[in-house]
Amino acid sequence: MKIFHTISEARAACRESRVQGKCLGLVPTMGALHEGHLSLIRAAKAQCGSVVVSIFVNPTQFGPNEDLSKYPRPFEHDRQLLESEGVEMLFAPSAEEMYPGGETTWVVVDGLSEKLDGRSRPGHFRGVATVVAKLFNIIAPQCAFFGQKDAAQLAVIRHMVKDLSFPTQIVACPIIRETDGLAMSSRNVYLTPEDRRRAVVLRRSLQRVQQDFHARQATSAQLVSAGKSVIASEPGVVLDYFEIVDPDTLDPVDRITQNALVAVAAYLGTTRLIDNVLLVPETK
Repeated sequence: MKIFHTISEARAACRESRVQGKCLGLVPTMGALHEGHLSLIRAAKAQCGSVVVSIFVNPTQFGPNEDLSKYPRPFEHDRQLLESEGVEMLFAPSAEEMYPGGETTWVVVDGLSEKLDGRSRPGHFRGVATVVAKLFNIIAPQCAFFGQKDAAQLAVIRHMVKDLSFPTQIVACPIIRETDGLAMSSRNVYLTPEDRRRAVVLRRSLQRVQQDFHARQATSAQLVSAGKSVIASEPGVVLDYFEIVDPDTLDPVDRITQNALVAVAAYLGTTRLIDNVLLVPETK
């Protein structure tokens, strides 16, 4: 596996791959890789002739009171995982390499960046959109692979790609879960044993909404109330949001007549976790 730490090295190698006629796939990550990331890599390898993984803990998507300084950075372990998966290229730049003049130019997707996680984490999606746009400019992938767990991020990136005419296909891959249903996340390592046990309530709340949705013609408000009641049943879990929205616009929906995203975020101690599920109405 070739490892690049500079933009010029990564750009040259990716250009050579495209010259050889290979479809180039990108899997952007912040490292601390787990089975969820590896599922993206396997999807990329199945669809593309060459795969680049980026590892960059992007400072611009963290708020002033968030976990940038303690975010896990097990680079050597990540490198070994990527080599075992047969990844050809790893782009692992420093913050100084990605932002040589500081953070002065931004990509902002108005109308989406302030919803769900963007409302709870002001400036978060500005940082996400900016770094993804930079990666697309450096790597120039034909396809880029993202996890469905970050559903709001997916919506923001898809709109950015459309609005800025990036020639990149965005591929969403399913959420990968632990055996008890908890969505895999690099932040799960922060959880105490007790908080880890409690964290499964996010998945249970979504399952309750799914069950109620398929059992009766419930409004979104009724379904949200049911989901919130499940969260409230677990002491020590502090709800951030529980919403049912259009998966593309992230606008709330009152009645579910087409696909709708059920999204939840909650704090367990100082650790914030997210999860979601898609409700698909039955066709008659």
